[in-house]
Parts: sequence; C-alpha cells; structure tokens
Amino acid sequence: MAILDANGKPFERAALDEPQTAQLAHLHRLYENHPSRGLTPAKLARILEDAERGDIVAQHELFQDMEEKDAHLFSEMSKRKRAILTLPWDVVPPRNASKAEEDDAAWLREVLLDMADLDDLFLNALDAIGHGFAAIELEWGQVGRDRLIVQAHHRPQSWFKLAEGDRNALRLRDNSADGAELRAFGWLVHRHQAKSGYLARSGLHRVLAWPFLFKNYSVRDFAEFLEIFGIPLRLGKYPAGAQAAEKATLLRAVTMIGHNAAGIMPDGMSIEIEEAAKGSSDPFTSMVDWAERSESKAIVGQTTSSEAKSTGLGSGVANLHGEVRHDLTVSDATQLGASLTRQLLYPLLVVNRGQRDPRRMPRLQFDTGEAEDMKLFADALPALVEVGVQVPASWAAEKLRIPAPRDGEPVLAKATAPAAGDVPPAGLAGLLAAVLRTQAPEDELDRLAREMGGDWQRVTAPLINPLQRLAEACRDLEEFRRRLPEAVARMDAAQLVQLVEQGDLAAAMWGRIGGQAGGA
Repeated sequence: MAILDANGKPFERAALDEPQTAQLAHLHRLYENHPSRGLTPAKLARILEDAERGDIVAQHELFQDMEEKDAHLFSEMSKRKRAILTLPWDVVPPRNASKAEEDDAAWLREVLLDMADLDDLFLNALDAIGHGFAAIELEWGQVGRDRLIVQAHHRPQSWFKLAEGDRNALRLRDNSADGAELRAFGWLVHRHQAKSGYLARSGLHRVLAWPFLFKNYSVRDFAEFLEIFGIPLRLGKYPAGAQAAEKATLLRAVTMIGHNAAGIMPDGMSIEIEEAAKGSSDPFTSMVDWAERSESKAIVGQTTSSEAKSTGLGSGVANLHGEVRHDLTVSDATQLGASLTRQLLYPLLVVNRGQRDPRRMPRLQFDTGEAEDMKLFADALPALVEVGVQVPASWAAEKLRIPAPRDGEPVLAKATAPAAGDVPPAGLAGLLAAVLRTQAPEDELDRLAREMGGDWQRVTAPLINPLQRLAEACRDLEEFRRRLPEAVARMDAAQLVQLVEQGDLAAAMWGRIGGQAGGA
C-alpha cells in the first residue's frame, strides 16, 4: 500500500534509496561567483531585481559573502540562530491524544534523541532567517528494523531557482527551463518569514544588504585615509629648463625618501617636507557605526549589547541585553518547529509506522517560556491564598517553570518544626533521646532520658571548668599539654556518677513495675 506525502500525493519508498542530487553531479561542481566584489548600488539593485524575477543565484551568493566579510553581521546572525539551540524541545502528542498517538510521540522523541547531528540540523535550517529558506537534503538508511535519516546535508541556496509563474515554488537547477521539483521526503525546506513577501524577498539579508554596502564604502575610504593621514607631503623642486629624465630622477628621489628615508638627485634640485595632511576619521567611523547599529536592530532587535561597553554604560547592561529579544526567539522557534513537524517527523512516522493523519501529528515544540520571578511569587502567593484567592497549582507551576513530578519521584517538602517540648537537649543523653524518638513512640524511658539530658550543664560543669580555666591560663598548646594532669586531678565526676546511678535505679524500677503490669 502506497503512503501519502504531506500534500496527499502517493509516495514510493524506492525514492529514498539515494539522495536526489546524486543524479545532478553538475551541482556539486558549482563554485560561487562572489558578487560582493566590486559591489555598487547599481549592481546591488540589479541582483535584487533579478531575484524577484526568479533568478536567485546571485542574491544568495551575495548573502553568503555578507556573512563571511562582515564580522559584526556574522556575530549578530550567529547570536540569533544559536539562541534556538539553547531551548529545550519535546515531541508532544496532539490534543486529546489516543494511546497510539502518545506512542507515536514517544517513538519520535527517541529517534530524535538518537540523532547525533540534530543540533547541526537545527542550525542549518535556521540559515533560512537570512536567506528566506534553507534546504537540507535527507539521506535515508536502514537502522535495524527502521528506515531512518542517517545524514542531513545542507545545500547552498544557489543550487535552486524559482519556478516560472510561481515565485514561491522552489526548484533544483537541473539545466531544464523550470527546474526539477523537490522529491517528497527527500528534503527538509525551512521557509522563514523574517519579513512578509514571497520567497525571494522574505529573507532578512534583503534588509541587511544596503547597510552592508554602505559600510563597505566607508571601510574602504577609511583605509585610504589611513594611508595618507600623518604622512608629510614631500615636494620636489627642479630648476627651469630641466629635462624629462631629470624630472623622473627627482620623482624617484621623492618616492625613495618617503619609503626608504634616503635618495639621490641631480645638483640644483631640492626636496621640501611640508606639513602632514590634516583630516578626521570621524565621518568614516560614524558611517560604520550607523551601519552596524542598523544591522543589530534588524537582526536581534536592539543595539545595547554591542554598544554598552563602548558608550560607557558598562558590562552589566551589555550582559543584560546580550540575549536575543524574546519575541524574536519565540517567532524563530515556532516557525522552525512547524517545518520540522511537517518535513521531519511526518516522513519518519509514516515510513516506519504507516499512514497517519497529518492533522493529528505529534509536534516538535520548543520550550520558549520564561520563569517568573521566584522570589516575587514566593512572597505574593501565600498572601493571596490567605485572603481566599483560589490559585491552581498547575498555573503556579507553569509560571515558575516547575515540572510536574513523575510517579514516585521524590519531591522537596517543607521541613516540620519540632514542638517546643520536643527539642532534644544537647549532649549524649539528648542524642539518645532523639534516636529513640525517631524509632518508636515516646515512653517512660524516653521521658527519663529527656529529664536526665536537661540537667547536663549542672553535672558536666565540675568536669569542664578545670579544663577551661587551664586553657585560659596557658600561653600556648605546649604549656597546656604539660599542665593537663593538674586539671584532670581537679575534675569532679561525683555529680555525673550520682545522676547515672539515679537514672539506672529509676530505669530498673520502671522495668520491674512495667513488666509486672504487662504480665498482668
């Protein structure tokens, strides 16, 4: 029985035997043209217009150059993409799931956890934030009894084109007029709507291309400025009637003085050193600063993390705003989760476990929630509960990001304060009483032990006081050791012996009386 792809079209398992691009060897031999070389406003406008007409090759080659050449742009894009890698994820069953649907979700979760390059797949898919789409070719293989994805290959966006008449239909460049349609279950194509528009215009790099261009102009001009700034003008003077050969000799001498601080010239000629060229680097750095702030605003929604230290706001503010703005992270995670559900989870499930309703598919979901202020809730919730506000425990757990405990899992609990009369006295007798109390209900012997322990200060003072007085009188440990026998001789154990004898007598009497009562 044939299975159906996500669009309801029949699909043959034999199509999984090899990747689609294995038959398109010319694509693997393509090399980028690097259109950023000699980029001008006119050239950039032409590249973007060609992409709107379906020829997206130059546009996406330019986008690759932008991330390679602009360190600030690369840093901010990397920050935006890698924010998703820090999020926990899970495969969750649909609402009101049946036992079979819960089993499907559990099986998919285990399959994804076993994928060693899953984070790489996420990161490669998020390349779509800048380009508008990212195409990952899935290579299938037999793993035990299951047919699983053994490798996921990121394919350059320049391998693709847009179909004639449909600016959202992606095709492989197979040298045909309309291109080759992507094979079902062979690709994971994540389309990211960084901005509204059809495929060629939805990528964030369309917005970043212009700041990149203007920054390039400013950096180039700044480099030329640095070549002449501070270098004095060397002016050669030749007499009237000098021949061309003499003029050339003077020019060489001026040049040699500039580079080698030495030179020769005919007699009658002179070289004067004028004041160095004056100028300011502020216009160039201001333009670069504007371009980088524009890139930060477009990519991560703020500029504080890149500006705080340079503007004197301090590293604390930079750290506070160093993360990608939360709403951008939520949007990126939601879009990526939807693509992975349709183009990764669905193929894995139907190939191995039979046809499933796409509407009842388990979903890959990133946990984008943020925990509320724990201290604020700890202060507010008890007060609200005391005045009668009914707070569901599930709501509080969700707000504080506290997971529900599994069956039989140990949980933290409030420590129970002992009653005033149950506070164990210090010393050996108190420890014995505490041990006995934890093992069995308190009886007469327990109470006897507590009473004896309560008198510990009186009976131990004659034993401890001589040692304490000796320690205060001695200058060092060596003297204390030498005089210790004197203190031992003054230690009086009579009261302790008397207490133990009384306790022994009381215990013996209670044992006899209790034993007779028990026998009766």
